[in-house]
Amino acid sequence: MKLVRFLMNMPNATNQPITVELKNGNSVNGQLLSCSPSMNISLKNIKLVQPHQDPQILQFISIRGNQIRQIILPDDLNIDNLLANSVVKIKGSGAGPGNKDLAGGNDRKPTRGGFRGGRGGGASRGRGRAF
Repeated sequence: MKLVRFLMNMPNATNQPITVELKNGNSVNGQLLSCSPSMNISLKNIKLVQPHQDPQILQFISIRGNQIRQIILPDDLNIDNLLANSVVKIKGSGAGPGNKDLAGGNDRKPTRGGFRGGRGGGASRGRGRAF
């Protein structure tokens, strides 16, 4: 189970404040609004604590996912309920990239373009000049 999927479901379940520690040493405390698949998060009612400075109160902040060191959840959060909601749903076997044709007798690796390199435009084989 991925942390991102858990965080994406968390704003719907609770309004409790979380603490986000950043790689630059700052600490951000606030209510989680949203979380994207790349772990970009949006918070509201922020208390920004920077080292060797007084805390700042902000209304809204957005944090890029690769700048997050850790996320500290509140102790009284009902994690079991959130984990049940964030379970990955497995779709049926379709014709996706992971589906292998086991019954087929084709032992060749499928090529990207087919005959003579593929991905070409029309029937021209010259240098691509248009007259």
